[in-house]
Amino acid sequence: MGEDGALLAISDLHVGHADNRAIVEALRPESPRDWLLVAGDVGDTVAQVEWALDLLSRRFATVVWAPGNHELWTPPADPVQLRGVARYRHLVDRCRGLGVLTPEDPYPVWRGPGGPALVAPLFLLYDHSWRPDGLDTPEAALAEAYRTGVVCTDEFLLHPDPYPSRAAWCADRVATTAARLAARDPALPTVLVNHFPLVRDPTRILRHPIFAQWCGTEATADWHRRFAAAAVVYGHLHIPRTTWHDGVRFEEVSVGYPREWRQRSAPAGTLRRILPAPAGTPPTAW
Repeated sequence: MGEDGALLAISDLHVGHADNRAIVEALRPESPRDWLLVAGDVGDTVAQVEWALDLLSRRFATVVWAPGNHELWTPPADPVQLRGVARYRHLVDRCRGLGVLTPEDPYPVWRGPGGPALVAPLFLLYDHSWRPDGLDTPEAALAEAYRTGVVCTDEFLLHPDPYPSRAAWCADRVATTAARLAARDPALPTVLVNHFPLVRDPTRILRHPIFAQWCGTEATADWHRRFAAAAVVYGHLHIPRTTWHDGVRFEEVSVGYPREWRQRSAPAGTLRRILPAPAGTPPTAW
């Protein structure tokens, strides 16, 4: 891109892996005006997250972060043993100290090529509403996951304190965020940035469909239309690709684990351009 810059995105950096840390060390903007959207799972500890976002904030004009589930873990080896909301707020404070924008900050407006667009980093979690057919309750879906041995590590390390459950925390985040997005300037299209996909369709190719219950919530199924999204950015699934839903472009921008990205033809750590839209992209009708 030229000197006007671009809105770029990446996620699932997982810098606890040495090879992934090297990928982050090699990331560079193409223009001094480039923004970088980081859609979660930077690392497993506060120190890992801070290291990566500090490095990126010194290279890109603006860095926008939305948390993933790994940032919210409380690993036993992490010196920071905060849990749940307290951990999230601590990460927000650390980001603000680095000049990195978070879901708790005013949504910035991208005014470069392809703009203007309101960039909205989201923190929504999941509520076990994406269940396989025949499993009618969250309890049944979770029991089946334990029976088959396909259980997300969140069950052990992602604590919802002070909420009674992650689903309750999700419900509160969804309600608060929806109200905030509804109050935006309706003349501006949005770029919605969330760690988890906003619609269920991308999870249908998971090797283990039961895992979808840890991947999002049915409550956001219409958000790309409801909030006039020019594009939706997400990660979590470690299946980087572009899909279209109701004429809206969804970009899964994960790096993933070394064992995953080594099998792909595209170089690991390739930044995905969100705006301006890649050549040949159909216009989005709001």
